[in-house]
Amino acid sequence: MNARSRRFTKITGLVAVAATSLALASCGEGGDDAAAGGEIVIGSVHPLTGGLAGVGGLMNNGAQMAVEDINEAGGIEALDGAQLTLADGDSQGQAAVGQSEAQRLIQDGAVALIGTYQSDVTQNVAAVAERARVPLVIDVAVDDQILEQGYQYAFRIQPNATAMGTSGAQSLIEMGEQNNEPIETVSYIHIEGAFGQSVFDAFAAEAESQGVEVLDEVVYSGSNFTDATTQVREAAASNPDAIVATGYYPDSLLIAQSIQALDPDISALYGIANGAFDDGSFPADAGRAGENVLSANYHYDATSDRVADIRERFEEKYGEPMETASILSYQAVELIAEALEEAGSSDSADVRDALADLSFEDPLLAFDGPIAFDETGQNENATVIVMQTQKGAVEQVFPEQFETSPLVFPTR
Repeated sequence: MNARSRRFTKITGLVAVAATSLALASCGEGGDDAAAGGEIVIGSVHPLTGGLAGVGGLMNNGAQMAVEDINEAGGIEALDGAQLTLADGDSQGQAAVGQSEAQRLIQDGAVALIGTYQSDVTQNVAAVAERARVPLVIDVAVDDQILEQGYQYAFRIQPNATAMGTSGAQSLIEMGEQNNEPIETVSYIHIEGAFGQSVFDAFAAEAESQGVEVLDEVVYSGSNFTDATTQVREAAASNPDAIVATGYYPDSLLIAQSIQALDPDISALYGIANGAFDDGSFPADAGRAGENVLSANYHYDATSDRVADIRERFEEKYGEPMETASILSYQAVELIAEALEEAGSSDSADVRDALADLSFEDPLLAFDGPIAFDETGQNENATVIVMQTQKGAVEQVFPEQFETSPLVFPTR
């Protein structure tokens, strides 16, 4: 673990101080003199209003808490204790709005950006960041295409869609085999758009390569989605061994409820990159419909004392549990702070170069190694694990190295 990583491990045990000022500083490219001992602005773009405002607000709060923790520990030492400031932008869940917010934050002096939760919004923000030569650390956004543009200024912490879909298929097949309940057929329900389609495509390719037949692909629009009965009935009509679902929280909760109501003869309801099934609110919101539901996803490391400390302080501060998306926003700020330390500069190009060479030894997620980015900006050690709702709690169940509770399979 490098010196900066050791320092982060120590500082997250401190009680965060009052929120730092949101006044913007002029410290973009070439802003080293202004940054030394002064302020460095990080821009945060998330859906703060609209249907995804709940998770967007929590992600922004996670980023703000990281800023406060770093400042309380002395700021950026290599820049004479320069303090970080978080400037937030509201994408409203819309790609065009996210793009304009990113432009505004950069014009107002942000030396780096984090965001954005949705793949289509992130596509636009990444393009803005590339043109402005300002690094973007993607906390949550799964679509492969974001990093397939040859960008030099975009970096993603979480697994991409191919990794999510591929690993999700492998884990489902392996869990079935280990429990003498082989999965030979599936139906897949997913939200329309790049997010759902890219995860499904990767899953289908891997499943079919292993002899598992994808019987149905059921696609739905997330707009005005108030009842999943039709989609679940269509997916269940071909009598699959499992139903797989990819979507955001509100729609995925409806899918779980419809599964319970229709009671199809399946071995498992299995989420991949699912915004609901491993969320801490899901067990209570879903009730009986959530019991034993599986979710293949990236996830905070529930075995880590550092994660436990951050989550405990977050809930005390904001009155809500800190979920994985918010943890990723916290981590994104840490990575930018680490890059500032390594670069000894707040010049955006220097921060970008430091991020590209980074090896951060203390990831907050259940990953197989340090956070390190390949030539495309993808974290090489991002890992997918499987969670399961058990007795009102979300447990890590697969693979064994991250297990917090034994897997229940079949789940129904």
